[in-house]
Amino acid sequence: MSDINEMNVGPRWYVAHTYSGYENNVKKSLERLIANRGLDDLIFDICIPTEVVVEQNGDTQKEVEHRIFPCYVYIKMIMNDVSWHAVRNITGVTGFVGPGSRPTPLSDEEVAALSIEKPAEFKLAFAVGDNVTVVGGLFEGYSGTVQAISDDQKNVTVLVKRGNRDMPVELEATDVKRAD
Repeated sequence: MSDINEMNVGPRWYVAHTYSGYENNVKKSLERLIANRGLDDLIFDICIPTEVVVEQNGDTQKEVEHRIFPCYVYIKMIMNDVSWHAVRNITGVTGFVGPGSRPTPLSDEEVAALSIEKPAEFKLAFAVGDNVTVVGGLFEGYSGTVQAISDDQKNVTVLVKRGNRDMPVELEATDVKRAD
């Protein structure tokens, strides 16, 4: 087993270094390769971070899209020998960012700071004041009323009826469903 297979930690974002101006070519070639070889279970997303800048030339203004990090392509993939060779052998790719020949995945903080991956937006099926049933965790099977929902909608405070009193319990939103 190679070093690359030993590094496999599931889908992570990696950075491939390309020749100057080859970013879009690398992305298109990689998308074709994924489709032709059926690598969609190993390579999930390809991103070239850009920003729109308004350039002024005399009296005229025009919006121009600039690459934030020229010569780099961000790839969300499961790192193993097959995916490493697939990306590494694309025309225009010079290698992965990392020490020597060991690609280094971006940390979650780096991915968030670069705004590469937009967090999935979802809407909860309940609101403050709704009756809910706890479907997971320590209080599974209990019913209660939603008292508060966190700003990121990941945690919910529920007043759970326990004996003769209501007890506020903070739960993950996935452990709660609207009562029928």
